[in-house]
Amino acid sequence: MTPPATAIAEPDVVVVGAGLAGLCCARRLTQTRTPFLLLEASDAVGGRVRTDLVDGFLLDRGFQIFLTSYPEARRVLDYGPLKLKPFYRGAWVRYAGRFHRLADPRKHPLTALRSLASPIGTVRDKLRLVDLLRRVLSGSIADQWQSRERLTLDFLRLDCGFSDAMIERFFRPFFGGVFLESSLHTSSRMFRFVLRMFALGQAVVPASGMGAIPEQIAARLPADSLRLNTPVERVEPGRVSLTTGETIACRAVVVATEEPVAARLLGESVVPAPPANGVTCVYFAANASPVAEPVLLLDGEGRGPVNNLVVMSNAAPSYAPPGQALISASILGLPPCSDAELVQRIQAQLTEWFGSTVQSWRHLRTYRIAHALPARPAGTLVQPQRPVRLTPGLYVCGDHRDNPSIDGAMTSGFRAAQALLADMDARLI
Repeated sequence: MTPPATAIAEPDVVVVGAGLAGLCCARRLTQTRTPFLLLEASDAVGGRVRTDLVDGFLLDRGFQIFLTSYPEARRVLDYGPLKLKPFYRGAWVRYAGRFHRLADPRKHPLTALRSLASPIGTVRDKLRLVDLLRRVLSGSIADQWQSRERLTLDFLRLDCGFSDAMIERFFRPFFGGVFLESSLHTSSRMFRFVLRMFALGQAVVPASGMGAIPEQIAARLPADSLRLNTPVERVEPGRVSLTTGETIACRAVVVATEEPVAARLLGESVVPAPPANGVTCVYFAANASPVAEPVLLLDGEGRGPVNNLVVMSNAAPSYAPPGQALISASILGLPPCSDAELVQRIQAQLTEWFGSTVQSWRHLRTYRIAHALPARPAGTLVQPQRPVRLTPGLYVCGDHRDNPSIDGAMTSGFRAAQALLADMDARLI
C-alpha cells in the first residue's frame, strides 16, 4: 500500500526512483537518520530488478543472475534470508548438433580435463582459460579497472591469444548474454571485473525471485519514507514536481532512475542518454525439464534466435509449481517480429536441441526490455566511476554512473548519499 502523501511534509532529501541505486541511497540516509522521501513511479520497488507471479511461476523481468562476490552487495545484503540457489559453474555449449560441457577448471577439474578435446576451442584455448582466470584474480578490483582498456573482443584475441573458434563458440554467446551485445565491444575493464566476480563467487538467484533483493533493502527503510505510484515531472535544486501538480520542497534531490529518465529530468546536457543494450526474454512452462542440471545452455552455432537458455526451476524449484519446469530463453536485442512469430522461431530452434517435446511447452510471457543495460563499449570506462554530485543539493546515481551491473547500481547509490551528506556537513545545502 502506498503511504499517504503527507508522510513526510518537508523531508531533507527527496530520492527519485526506488531501483537498487535509489534504495541503497535511501539505506545510507536511514543509517545517518537523515529524513528523506523515496518516490517511485511504478507499483513496486526494484526498477529493472523485479519478479512477476504468473500462473504460479516466478518470472524475473528478463533473465538475471546475482553474483555473490559483488563487493557492495556483500556489504548491504543479508544473504541468508534470500535463500540463494546456485547454478552450475560452467556451461553447455551447443555446437555441431550436440552439447559440449565447459566447466570452471578450479571447481570441476575432472570435467575440465575431459573437455580438453571438445570442439569448443583448442586444447591451448582451455589452458589459456586458466591463465585468464589467474590474470583477473591477481591484484585488487581497482587494478582491473585501471588495466589497459580495449574492446573485449580484442582483449580476448590479441592479449589472451584465444582462437576464433573459442571466441565464436563460447565467449561470444556467454558474455554476449552478460553484456547483451554479441559484438563483444564492451570495455575489457568491464569484462575483467565480471569474470573476476564469476570466479570468486557463485551465480545464484533468490528462492523467491530476483525481486527479493530490492525488497529486502526496502523492508529496512522507515515505514513512512516510500511513496509508490508517484511519477515525477521535474526536478531542480530544492524542489521536486510531481505529474499530479504537487510540489515537494526539500534541501536536496537525488535522481536515481535509469539513464533515459535521468536525462529527461535533468537534461541530456547534464546526463547524456547513450545507446543501451536491449534483450528479449521468453518464458515457457513445461511438464518436465529438458535437462537435469541448473546449467546455462549456449548457442555456440550462432544460428539463433536463442542466445542462451536456462531451466530456472532446476536451480530454484520455487520458481515453478510442483511437477512443472520453468524455462527462460534469452534473445539479444528486440526482434522486429511479433511475439507469436518469435515463439515459433524459438520452438523450431529448441526442437533441434531437445526434440518434439518442445512443441508442448506453454508460452507464459515475453519481456522486451529496450533499456536493459547501459552500453559500455571500450573508451567509456576510462573513468569507471562518474561524478554523482551535479551541484550541491542535486545528485544523480544509477548503474550509468558506475558500471552496468547490480553492484554498480548499489555502489552509485551509496556514493550519492555520501556526497550529499558531506555537503550537508559542510553546510553547502
